[in-house]
Amino acid sequence: MDHIETEILNCIAVRKAEQNMVFTATLTQHGHTIRDMKDLLNLYQKSFSNETLKNIANLPHPTVQKFTVITVAVVGASRRFLTQITRHQNEVKCMSASLQYSNYSGKAMFAVPYEILTAGKEIQDLYMKSCQSDLSCYEQLCNTGISHDAAAYATPQGLRNVLVISATPYQWKHMIGQRTCRRNTDETRIVMLNIWQKLYNLSPALFAPDLTGPFCQRGECKEGKMSCKRSIPKLWIPADILKEDYPILLERRHMHED
Repeated sequence: MDHIETEILNCIAVRKAEQNMVFTATLTQHGHTIRDMKDLLNLYQKSFSNETLKNIANLPHPTVQKFTVITVAVVGASRRFLTQITRHQNEVKCMSASLQYSNYSGKAMFAVPYEILTAGKEIQDLYMKSCQSDLSCYEQLCNTGISHDAAAYATPQGLRNVLVISATPYQWKHMIGQRTCRRNTDETRIVMLNIWQKLYNLSPALFAPDLTGPFCQRGECKEGKMSCKRSIPKLWIPADILKEDYPILLERRHMHED
């Protein structure tokens, strides 16, 4: 978990998303003032405040948040994360490194679950031994002439992966809201919290905690009887949640930086 990296590949798209949101929302109320393309472009280029942006983001009209696509890369997350996040398909596109075309013999690395990362060395060794055993089976199959595609069935879920995700701001907010809930796996939460932090840094108004974070931050838990009963404070930004729930990751990050 301490080697997972995320990056927004088209940072300018966040600013474009803000502009398109305000423009399309304003357009609905100013049709009578637009006589030609010059008038429309003037409206498109009109400046706006963060307060206006947040008010529009809070409206029950998600269409205005669907005119821009933000693309994010995730390096080092497991294939288990891949199976979870690709359940989101509405206005979301994913592209992953392929087990069919990639040969992981001698090159594979594994994501270590947070709970195992914080356990004793004996537990960590047990996990890595299992991963290495599965990889050894994969390599032996490949050496016998079995295709990478067929041999890949022997690879562990912890195999680190590369994933590119493109989604509209509306869908990013939906995925973050659902996947940063404490009912999710630690890895999924960590990845989505890191993505949210980067989006929040670029647009604190659009990706504010009360518009983007876990459902408990934005009103009430939607898990019903499955609720964790540990609601997250409404003003916490993703960095606060990471610090509270995953302190070991921050310690290791500081060690790497030093």
